[in-house]
Amino acid sequence: MKAAAVIEALGALAHEHRLAIFKLLVERGPEGLPAGHIGSRLKLVPSSLTFHLQNLQRAGLITQRRESRHLIYSADYEAMNAVVGYLTENCCVGSTECAPSCKPARGTASTRTVAA
Repeated sequence: MKAAAVIEALGALAHEHRLAIFKLLVERGPEGLPAGHIGSRLKLVPSSLTFHLQNLQRAGLITQRRESRHLIYSADYEAMNAVVGYLTENCCVGSTECAPSCKPARGTASTRTVAA
């Protein structure tokens, strides 16, 4: 994956609503969701939803297909994995130690906030 495509994908995800849409579609799996269900789940008006879905589609992160009168959106897992692969392809090249998988630290601010 080229740097320009990664930048576009990360830029598309750098918005609260688009990130929520993408996470929802990733969680849903390859079968995807109709646009109306996405909008109602995330409480987005149709015009705003369309804008965000088009942005994610232009970035290559989601796909769209038509089933009867419905537009079904799905995460593009190949694109998602390509972005992650680009970010990690040279992981620890300059180090004698490598932690190829990240494990959340115990007691971080986010977990303390949830526990409180």
